Amino acid sequence: MSKASSRKAIPPITKAAAVVVALGSAQASEVYKYLTEDEIERLTIEVARLNRLSPEEMQDIVEDFYGLCTTQKVISEGGILYAKTVLEKAFGVQQATSYLERVSKAMQTRSFEFVRKANYKNLMMMLQGEHPQTIAFVLSYASSDQAAKIIAELPKKLQIDVIKRIATLESVSPDIVSIVEQTLERRFSAVVSVDMTEIGGVNYVADIMNHIDRTTEKFVFDELSKTDPALSEDIRKLMFVYEDILNLDDVTIQTVLRVVDAQDLAVAIKGSSEEIKELLLSNISARARENILSDIEYLRNVRMRDVERAQQKIVETIRSLEESGEIVISRGGEDAIID
Repeated sequence: MSKASSRKAIPPITKAAAVVVALGSAQASEVYKYLTEDEIERLTIEVARLNRLSPEEMQDIVEDFYGLCTTQKVISEGGILYAKTVLEKAFGVQQATSYLERVSKAMQTRSFEFVRKANYKNLMMMLQGEHPQTIAFVLSYASSDQAAKIIAELPKKLQIDVIKRIATLESVSPDIVSIVEQTLERRFSAVVSVDMTEIGGVNYVADIMNHIDRTTEKFVFDELSKTDPALSEDIRKLMFVYEDILNLDDVTIQTVLRVVDAQDLAVAIKGSSEEIKELLLSNISARARENILSDIEYLRNVRMRDVERAQQKIVETIRSLEESGEIVISRGGEDAIID
């Protein structure tokens, strides 16, 4: 097991705070000029909590940051292939590959910046009547939240087509990117193109599905299961859906239920399978269980969309707790937990 994998997962905000401390107050103040008020507040609070990190963890974070900065500089000066050669000599094949993937993903966000800043309704208007491949291409540069809202409003048949096209997008040449950008430039502000980069893919579709409403989520998976079950399963493996609660251990479920609203829990359980219902109820106190069962008994004529909304809130809570490092969800393979 590697040194990094043997240590606890450190949230990105904590890593950012560690880098700010390592930079020193003078340089840190320059960084703050580029942050929003909310980002400054969150980062400052995290800086104040940094005594939770060991010296070894601080060193790892700073070294990782240095590696990413070096990668960015080498890519900018000599391109991807040159960077690959230099970085492999400096850091080894595995670490170099990791740095390249992370920096390439960050560089991708430079292209189509105007798309991510656009109101999703305006973006929706721009994409009306476009070919599904064009929609998939543009949504690959949009934020996952924007893409989720737009896909939810597309005609049902088009939803599946676009999802499948995003999942199968691969490297796109600068020429194609430039052509699409020039076409859209008439409607939005000009943008710059970047070197060949990975867009779309199954990972991005999973991120979209993590933001989409549960009704659309269920429809997409139902349809994909009929037309492309392998793709459906690949996407599911990369995200957490309500039914995956059955795969959580009791301690994790108890952590989740401590922050879930009791009314949301009652409504969610009302429309759950008996297996999920029993699992959730078995992980709360006897008194809380009695109260929930009482609430469920008095719930009448609950709309399915209300049930799905409540279930989605629970899923969002689980994803939030996972992102903050408070719980760990094993998805098998490289994400498996090693004792």
